[in-house]
Amino acid sequence: MSAPIMAPAIDARGIRRVYSAKPEPITALDGIDLEVRPGEFFGLLGPNGAGKTTLIKILTTLLLPSAGTARVFGFDIENETKKIRRIMNMVSGGEQSGYGILTVREQLWMFGQFYGLGTREAWARVDELIEAVGLGEQRLQRVSALSTGQRQKMNFARGLLNDPWILFLDEPTLGLDVAAARQVRELVTSWQASVPGRTVLLTTHYMAEADELCERIAIVDRGRVLAIGSPAELKQRVQRESIFRIELDRLDGGASALARVPGVVSATVAATDAATSGGRQAVEVNLVLEDDGALGGVVAALASLGSRILALRKSEPTLEEVFVELVGRGFDDEETDGRGAGGDGAAVVGTGGRGRSHESGVPGPEDLE
Repeated sequence: MSAPIMAPAIDARGIRRVYSAKPEPITALDGIDLEVRPGEFFGLLGPNGAGKTTLIKILTTLLLPSAGTARVFGFDIENETKKIRRIMNMVSGGEQSGYGILTVREQLWMFGQFYGLGTREAWARVDELIEAVGLGEQRLQRVSALSTGQRQKMNFARGLLNDPWILFLDEPTLGLDVAAARQVRELVTSWQASVPGRTVLLTTHYMAEADELCERIAIVDRGRVLAIGSPAELKQRVQRESIFRIELDRLDGGASALARVPGVVSATVAATDAATSGGRQAVEVNLVLEDDGALGGVVAALASLGSRILALRKSEPTLEEVFVELVGRGFDDEETDGRGAGGDGAAVVGTGGRGRSHESGVPGPEDLE
C-alpha cells in the first residue's frame, strides 16, 4: 500500500506536553513545530530528557498532547486515531514485546491478528517478512532463544506487518553489535526505498547513524526544536568556511604565496613528519577558504608556481560538534530536571491535562479496533 503524497507525513503545530508532578509540573514538550515530507527519512536528535520519546508517543496516538495539534498524513491524532494506527507502526530498541514460548512465526502471526490481517493473509505476510529480515533459519525457534540482534530483526518484521505508510524508529539499534546494527539499517532503507511515499522518523544517539540515514534532522532540547536541516546544512552552522589540507611536492614562496589568492582566509604550513616525493620533501598546507569556489584559484596559483598536488582532503565538522554547540552538552549529560530515569517522560506520573497514556510503545489489540 503506497502512501498519499499530498498531505505532509507529519504536521505538528505548537505541541506541548506537561506532566503532573511535585513540587511542580514537568514540561516535556514546549511548543514543538515539525513538518515531515512524505517519503522522507527524518531524524530527531536530542539529549536524554529532551522530549523525543514523548513526541513520538503523541504522534503514534499513544499519548495526548496538553496543547497543540498534529496530523499524520492528514489524519488528526486526537479525532482520527484508528485511521492513523492502520497506516503507522513503531519499533523501539531493546523492546521485549511478545511471548517467549512462541516461535518467531507464531509470534508474528499473533501480531498479524492484532493488526486485523486475515488468517491466510497473515501467514503469507509473516513468511514473506521472515525471509526479508533474514530469520528463515529461526522461523520455528522460540522467541526466548533468540539473540538480541535476531529479536530486533523480528521486531522490525512485526513493525512491517501492516505495511505502514510511516514507521517510527525509537533507538532501533540500541544494544546491537556493529554487524546487527548495519543489517537493521539496511532493512530500513531497503523497505523505505521500495515504495514511494514511505516515511521514517528516527530517534538515535548514534551520530554516524543519523548522518548516514537521514535526509533532514531536527535537534531538540528541553522540549523545543533548536535547529532543522540536512546534515550538511547543520554542519555549516559551526563551520561556515571551507577547510582543506593540501599536500604538495613543493611550494616556492611558502604559504604566504597562497594567502594572497582571492577567497583564501588563511594558509599555513602543517607540522608533519618528513616525507619525500621524487627526492624532494613534501609540503602540507592547511587552507581556510571563504567557500569551495575559491579552490579553483588556489589550484591555478599552484600551477603557476610549479607545484604539483599530491593529495587533497576536505575537513568537515561532525554532527556531534553541531549537537554540542547547539545543546551545550552531550547525549548522556542529562540535566537534573525532575524527570529522573524516565528520560523523555517515559515514566508517566500524571495526565497533565488531557489524556490517555499507554506505557507500551506497541499498540495492543484494543488500540487497533
